[in-house]
Amino acid sequence: MKTDKCLLMVAILAAISIGSFAERAAAPSEAKDLEAVVEGNNAFALALYAQLRGLEGNLFFSPYSISTALAMTHAGARGATAGQMAQVLRFPTEHYKALDSDNRGDLSRRIEQGPMSAEQLAAAFGRLQRGLRAEAKKKGYELSVANALWGQKGYGFLRDFLGLVEANYDGRLEQLDFVGATEAARRTINAWVEEKTNNKIKELIKPGVLSELTRLVLTNAIYFKGNWDRQFKKAATQPGPFTTADGKKIEVPMMNQTEELKYAETETFQGLELPYVDNELSMVVLLPKKIDGLGDFEQTLTAENLSQWLGKFHKRKVIVSVPKFTMTSQFSLASVLKSMGMTDAFTPDVADFSGMNGGRDLFISAVIHKAYVEVNEEGTEAAAATGVVVGVTSVMPTQPPVFRADHPFLFLIRDNRTAGILFIGRMMSPKTQ
Repeated sequence: MKTDKCLLMVAILAAISIGSFAERAAAPSEAKDLEAVVEGNNAFALALYAQLRGLEGNLFFSPYSISTALAMTHAGARGATAGQMAQVLRFPTEHYKALDSDNRGDLSRRIEQGPMSAEQLAAAFGRLQRGLRAEAKKKGYELSVANALWGQKGYGFLRDFLGLVEANYDGRLEQLDFVGATEAARRTINAWVEEKTNNKIKELIKPGVLSELTRLVLTNAIYFKGNWDRQFKKAATQPGPFTTADGKKIEVPMMNQTEELKYAETETFQGLELPYVDNELSMVVLLPKKIDGLGDFEQTLTAENLSQWLGKFHKRKVIVSVPKFTMTSQFSLASVLKSMGMTDAFTPDVADFSGMNGGRDLFISAVIHKAYVEVNEEGTEAAAATGVVVGVTSVMPTQPPVFRADHPFLFLIRDNRTAGILFIGRMMSPKTQ
């Protein structure tokens, strides 16, 4: 079946600069490393969402993409810089153990058994990336992940750093001339981003982001394209009201169907899982019952709560009505990451990325992220949560519940195999603001 709509995301760690002062089956241990990395990535995803939720309007980003780009950078970090990055990104390394004693789950168990080395962390990210690619090839959807290093021509990057990134992230070094041809370098990187995201992410790096002091740009792009497992019929799509948080009503195209789907309901929200073909990926929609309830609901979004909520999902017939929408988000993450505790990496006189070049003259000057998503009757792009039925706490009504997403809601796209969050966002208004 033709798939012509897609969700895609690119995260780019743009500009590590000179400072101003000059698949085989995984072994049990490998599986535990992968579980710990996924749990850490999910914890970072929700922590980052908590920082970004204060922004106005629609919001959408790929925490997986951001984690991967920064993981490549972490491979070259040392000392306190590496420790702060591990703490903020929830990497289960020795530095994270030293900085955080309140760990739970696979992340905690992996650290207790012995913190992961830089090599083990990179290997786990590599297995996660290869697994996503391999499953996509076997199933009926597209999911591609691409990494690249863009280094200053002739600059002395260490072989160990380049080898680690290439072996585990498939990120090869491409040489550009940031010193003498900054604009040409910017165009080259932007062209790569466009190609890897099927021309959906354009002009990611704006003029002025790179300079003659730029020495390295690390990029990660993730692209997904897939059909719903049970597509909405276009003839059933009808105009309907969507009420924004401020009470304003706007008319938008609402997609409608009645299907057997995984569903959950509490006193404060309804939850629905919309799987994509082959059920490898899904979109989970969390809809507050109050029209203006998303702000309060966002404050309850933690890894522990999300796990409990998903455990309540079970299959039943549901009357579904959700809007078609297209969304683009772009923002700089430097100030956000610094506020979360990753300060040294952005400070010229303090940052320690000596694992990249053997010196102390590198720091991060910008982290830029841009995302695009389109949802229609045929599909979206997704990473999803599989809700595990652990029991019903109350007797459900015999009539199918109505899930009508006609006011602001939150949504996740998760990988069902690992339970990893690939994308997260909120819909405040289906019409472009």
